[in-house]
Amino acid sequence: MAPGLDDLYRDIILDHYRNPRNRGRLDAPDIATQGANPLCGDEIEVSLVFEDGRVADVRFEGRGCSISQASASMMTEGIKGKSVEDVRELVSSFKEMMSGSFEPDEEEFGDLEALQGVRKYPVRIKCALLCWNTLLEGIDIFEHAKRHAEASA
Repeated sequence: MAPGLDDLYRDIILDHYRNPRNRGRLDAPDIATQGANPLCGDEIEVSLVFEDGRVADVRFEGRGCSISQASASMMTEGIKGKSVEDVRELVSSFKEMMSGSFEPDEEEFGDLEALQGVRKYPVRIKCALLCWNTLLEGIDIFEHAKRHAEASA
């Protein structure tokens, strides 16, 4: 990665940290899940509302380092309007990018691409992944409850 690119990525991460998108809680979410990284103290809550099988709204609330909070802000922007299947694909691609086994397409990934610089600091990768893992946990719980309700009906 070119030195100028490092600066640009750092600026994008700091912008999302200082001016988080979609911060807050939803009044009546379909999913509300909490996650924490006890090693560094990062905490996150992700809440979503679905409409017609797509993410209609998403919010996050939390505290922690700039990486965890910026990642949550970028994630919320990246999943709005997507189906659960598309969200799962994005989570998978993001995790692959963070492991170094995937180079993102700038158009598809947008600001999320900035987080690939975190790979240089392996201990910080968990910070970037916290919200994504919390999101997946929430989707798994939601889908399990949905299947259970359908089976009971």
